[in-house]
Amino acid sequence: MPTPERTTLPAIVTSARELLEERGAAGVTMQAVAERVGVRAPSLYKRVRDRDELLRLVAEDAASDLSRRFAATDGTITELAHAYRAFARAHPMSFRLVLDSDAAAGAFRDVADPIIAATKSLEAARLVTAWATGFLTMELAGAFRLGGDLDEAYAFGLETIVAGLDRAR
Repeated sequence: MPTPERTTLPAIVTSARELLEERGAAGVTMQAVAERVGVRAPSLYKRVRDRDELLRLVAEDAASDLSRRFAATDGTITELAHAYRAFARAHPMSFRLVLDSDAAAGAFRDVADPIIAATKSLEAARLVTAWATGFLTMELAGAFRLGGDLDEAYAFGLETIVAGLDRAR
Protein backbone atom coordinates (compact mmCIF):
# COMPACT_ATOMS: atom_id res chain seq x y z
CA MET A 1 0.00 0.00 0.00
CA PRO A 2 1.47 3.41 -0.96
CA THR A 3 2.32 5.95 1.70
CA PRO A 4 -0.44 8.58 2.06
CA GLU A 5 0.39 12.08 0.90
CA ARG A 6 1.26 14.24 3.87
CA THR A 7 1.13 17.62 2.18
CA THR A 8 0.05 19.31 -1.03
CA LEU A 9 1.63 21.88 -3.29
CA PRO A 10 -0.98 24.52 -2.32
CA ALA A 11 -0.21 23.90 1.38
CA ILE A 12 3.50 24.25 0.69
CA VAL A 13 3.03 27.52 -1.21
CA THR A 14 0.70 28.92 1.45
CA SER A 15 3.18 28.05 4.19
CA ALA A 16 6.07 29.54 2.24
CA ARG A 17 4.11 32.74 1.67
CA GLU A 18 3.30 32.98 5.38
CA LEU A 19 7.00 32.55 6.17
CA LEU A 20 7.85 35.21 3.59
CA GLU A 21 5.60 37.72 5.35
CA GLU A 22 6.89 36.77 8.81
CA ARG A 23 10.62 36.45 8.11
CA GLY A 24 11.36 37.89 4.68
CA ALA A 25 12.75 36.00 1.71
CA ALA A 26 15.74 34.73 3.69
CA GLY A 27 13.32 33.01 6.08
CA VAL A 28 11.76 30.95 3.31
CA THR A 29 13.89 27.83 3.58
CA MET A 30 12.94 24.30 2.63
CA GLN A 31 13.46 23.29 6.27
CA ALA A 32 11.20 26.05 7.62
CA VAL A 33 8.47 25.26 5.09
CA ALA A 34 8.71 21.54 5.86
CA GLU A 35 8.32 22.21 9.58
CA ARG A 36 5.32 24.44 8.88
CA VAL A 37 3.51 21.79 6.79
CA GLY A 38 4.51 18.93 9.12
CA VAL A 39 6.90 16.95 6.96
CA ARG A 40 10.64 16.46 6.72
CA ALA A 41 12.48 18.74 4.31
CA PRO A 42 13.37 15.98 1.80
CA SER A 43 9.64 15.32 1.35
CA LEU A 44 9.17 18.79 -0.14
CA TYR A 45 11.32 17.84 -3.10
CA LYS A 46 8.56 15.51 -4.27
CA ARG A 47 6.53 18.65 -5.01
CA VAL A 48 9.08 21.44 -5.49
CA ARG A 49 12.40 21.15 -7.35
CA ASP A 50 14.30 23.62 -5.15
CA ARG A 51 14.07 26.89 -3.22
CA ASP A 52 14.17 28.97 -6.41
CA GLU A 53 11.12 27.15 -7.75
CA LEU A 54 9.41 27.58 -4.38
CA LEU A 55 9.98 31.34 -4.47
CA ARG A 56 8.72 31.45 -8.06
CA LEU A 57 5.54 29.64 -6.96
CA VAL A 58 5.12 32.04 -4.03
CA ALA A 59 5.58 35.03 -6.37
CA GLU A 60 3.00 33.60 -8.77
CA ASP A 61 0.58 33.05 -5.88
CA ALA A 62 1.08 36.64 -4.73
CA ALA A 63 0.60 37.94 -8.28
CA SER A 64 -2.60 35.90 -8.53
CA ASP A 65 -3.77 37.43 -5.26
CA LEU A 66 -3.11 40.91 -6.65
CA SER A 67 -4.89 40.00 -9.91
CA ARG A 68 -7.97 38.90 -7.94
CA ARG A 69 -7.92 42.21 -6.09
CA PHE A 70 -7.74 44.06 -9.40
CA ALA A 71 -10.62 42.00 -10.79
CA ALA A 72 -12.74 43.02 -7.80
CA THR A 73 -12.42 46.73 -8.70
CA ASP A 74 -14.36 48.77 -11.22
CA GLY A 75 -11.27 48.78 -13.45
CA THR A 76 -10.49 52.48 -13.14
CA ILE A 77 -6.98 53.73 -12.51
CA THR A 78 -8.05 55.04 -9.12
CA GLU A 79 -9.58 51.76 -7.96
CA LEU A 80 -6.66 49.72 -9.29
CA ALA A 81 -4.17 52.00 -7.51
CA HIS A 82 -6.07 51.66 -4.23
CA ALA A 83 -6.19 47.87 -4.62
CA TYR A 84 -2.43 47.90 -5.29
CA ARG A 85 -1.82 49.90 -2.13
CA ALA A 86 -4.09 47.65 -0.05
CA PHE A 87 -2.20 44.60 -1.32
CA ALA A 88 1.20 46.17 -0.57
CA ARG A 89 0.18 47.19 2.93
CA ALA A 90 -1.39 43.81 3.73
CA HIS A 91 1.46 41.75 2.23
CA PRO A 92 4.61 43.90 2.10
CA MET A 93 7.02 41.05 1.47
CA SER A 94 4.81 39.55 -1.24
CA PHE A 95 4.61 43.02 -2.80
CA ARG A 96 8.41 43.15 -2.94
CA LEU A 97 8.63 39.63 -4.36
CA VAL A 98 6.10 40.37 -7.11
CA LEU A 99 8.36 43.23 -8.20
CA ASP A 100 11.22 40.76 -8.68
CA SER A 101 10.85 40.18 -12.40
CA ASP A 102 12.73 36.87 -12.31
CA ALA A 103 10.43 35.39 -9.69
CA ALA A 104 7.08 36.63 -10.97
CA ALA A 105 7.61 36.93 -14.71
CA GLY A 106 5.15 34.15 -15.50
CA ALA A 107 2.28 35.78 -13.63
CA PHE A 108 3.06 39.42 -14.28
CA ARG A 109 0.96 39.78 -17.43
CA ASP A 110 -2.22 39.08 -15.43
CA VAL A 111 -1.27 41.93 -13.10
CA ALA A 112 -0.30 44.33 -15.88
CA ASP A 113 -3.25 43.85 -18.24
CA PRO A 114 -5.88 45.65 -16.09
CA ILE A 115 -3.55 48.63 -15.62
CA ILE A 116 -2.80 48.84 -19.33
CA ALA A 117 -6.52 48.62 -20.08
CA ALA A 118 -7.37 51.36 -17.58
CA THR A 119 -4.64 53.72 -18.75
CA LYS A 120 -5.09 52.88 -22.45
CA SER A 121 -1.36 52.65 -23.16
CA LEU A 122 1.75 50.87 -21.97
CA GLU A 123 3.50 54.20 -21.40
CA ALA A 124 0.70 55.48 -19.15
CA ALA A 125 0.56 52.15 -17.32
CA ARG A 126 4.28 52.42 -16.63
CA LEU A 127 3.84 55.95 -15.30
CA VAL A 128 1.06 54.98 -12.91
CA THR A 129 2.82 51.80 -11.80
CA ALA A 130 6.16 53.53 -11.28
CA TRP A 131 4.61 56.31 -9.21
CA ALA A 132 2.50 53.96 -7.09
CA THR A 133 5.36 51.49 -6.59
CA GLY A 134 7.72 54.26 -5.57
CA PHE A 135 5.20 55.73 -3.17
CA LEU A 136 4.44 52.33 -1.64
CA THR A 137 8.09 51.35 -1.38
CA MET A 138 8.79 54.56 0.51
CA GLU A 139 5.68 54.15 2.66
CA LEU A 140 6.57 50.58 3.62
CA ALA A 141 10.15 51.62 4.41
CA GLY A 142 8.96 54.46 6.65
CA ALA A 143 10.77 56.93 4.39
CA PHE A 144 8.14 59.69 4.57
CA ARG A 145 9.56 61.54 7.59
CA LEU A 146 8.15 65.03 7.16
CA GLY A 147 4.78 64.25 8.69
CA GLY A 148 1.46 64.77 7.02
CA ASP A 149 -1.26 62.33 6.15
CA LEU A 150 -0.05 59.59 3.80
CA ASP A 151 -3.59 58.69 2.77
CA GLU A 152 -4.11 62.28 1.64
CA ALA A 153 -0.72 62.33 -0.08
CA TYR A 154 -1.49 59.12 -1.98
CA ALA A 155 -4.90 60.43 -3.02
CA PHE A 156 -3.39 63.74 -4.13
CA GLY A 157 -0.69 62.04 -6.20
CA LEU A 158 -3.17 59.68 -7.76
CA GLU A 159 -5.66 62.44 -8.59
CA THR A 160 -2.86 64.53 -10.12
CA ILE A 161 -1.65 61.66 -12.31
CA VAL A 162 -5.17 60.74 -13.44
CA ALA A 163 -5.93 64.38 -14.28
CA GLY A 164 -2.67 64.63 -16.23
CA LEU A 165 -3.45 61.47 -18.17
CA ASP A 166 -6.95 62.78 -18.93
CA ARG A 167 -5.44 66.00 -20.31
CA ALA A 168 -2.90 64.08 -22.39
CA ARG A 169 -5.55 62.01 -24.14
